[in-house]
Amino acid sequence: MVHMRPFNKFEERNLTFLTQKSIECTLVQITATGYKKSILDATEPMRQYFKDNGVHDYACQEQGVENKVSFPTIILDEASSYTTITSLYRPVTKKGDPRLWPNNLKKHCQPDDILMIFYHKGKLHIVNISATDIAKVCASNLDTPLKDLIAEAYLLAISIADELTSMLRSLAAEWHPADVLADTGIGRAIERLLGINMNSSKLPDYKGIELKSYRDKRPNIRSTLFCQVPDWEHSYLHSAKAIVEKYGYFRLDEKTGNKVLTYQNTLCCTTPNSQNLGLTLYPTKEILAIEEKAYKASCFVKVADVALWQLPLLHARLLEKHHETFWIEVETRYVGGVELFRPTKVEYTKNPVVSQFDNLLDAGYISVDLLLSRPSGNGDTIAFKIKKQARSMLFPQSEQINLL
Repeated sequence: MVHMRPFNKFEERNLTFLTQKSIECTLVQITATGYKKSILDATEPMRQYFKDNGVHDYACQEQGVENKVSFPTIILDEASSYTTITSLYRPVTKKGDPRLWPNNLKKHCQPDDILMIFYHKGKLHIVNISATDIAKVCASNLDTPLKDLIAEAYLLAISIADELTSMLRSLAAEWHPADVLADTGIGRAIERLLGINMNSSKLPDYKGIELKSYRDKRPNIRSTLFCQVPDWEHSYLHSAKAIVEKYGYFRLDEKTGNKVLTYQNTLCCTTPNSQNLGLTLYPTKEILAIEEKAYKASCFVKVADVALWQLPLLHARLLEKHHETFWIEVETRYVGGVELFRPTKVEYTKNPVVSQFDNLLDAGYISVDLLLSRPSGNGDTIAFKIKKQARSMLFPQSEQINLL
């Protein structure tokens, strides 16, 4: 697995500005090999971005040059734009790992540069965030293609937030039954009422805005930020199955009456859980690790490695999922054994602070739920969750919206 290098300060400023303007994009690093061979790897986040935005689905593409797909593309710099095409394909060699290459890209980048790829109005738009000062371009009095693109996309994003608020106000006018009597029942019902189909997408729910719903009377609320499996390739245990088999326990399945091997617990950095597993942050190595721990000499120490995540990937997932989020508070009541709800408030957040993500992990405000079971494993979930009182620390930009 190839990991993107950390962003420098210039790139961070560009990404912060893009997030402030609600630009939903995917990123790619130009490696020396890729630059020389005119080949870029279509990473998993990029493939998902292409699929969810209706650009291309690599999973449905056959291998070979004859199955190559070309897509209209505009490469933008600080002053001008260049029209070209991007080739999306899977080579016959190896496993047919997805590739892409915008024609004549070498004129607009150097090895190790990072590009943002943004889909808008049927075309891919590419900006070299290692070389282009996007905020400077947008603040200038000069009209440029890049400035026009950012302005147009931002106005579209504002209209989407207003549209979503109006739809939620309509839902608040009456009571609605939850889809199921479970934690997810209300969230699923709100998405259904808004016309959002259930899917496994890692991108936000409604036109670039993530939706998170919670009951107003529920104490100690933790909301899911995103789901992300560990980097199994570099972990000591290479699968969820291995974790369950080593640290799991048997419980009775209420639906089938059978015993199932399961692991359902929360991991955090502050203290190990009842199975002696906890998290440890290694900032210099850019790793978040799951470790088995024991209490020795007045502190907890590692006794075994379990699994790990690369911090840059977690940061990318946070930015990808939560550049804009509606945290929807709902009022509930029960009538005839049926849970009814109506949305009452929204906290509209933008621009998570990546450095705070690490701090909140270390302090225990962000934790990880492992919900694993065997033999099926179909319902396995590995979710990063944040306490309600910590949201303001992760999302400094927020707006309170009353729906009633």
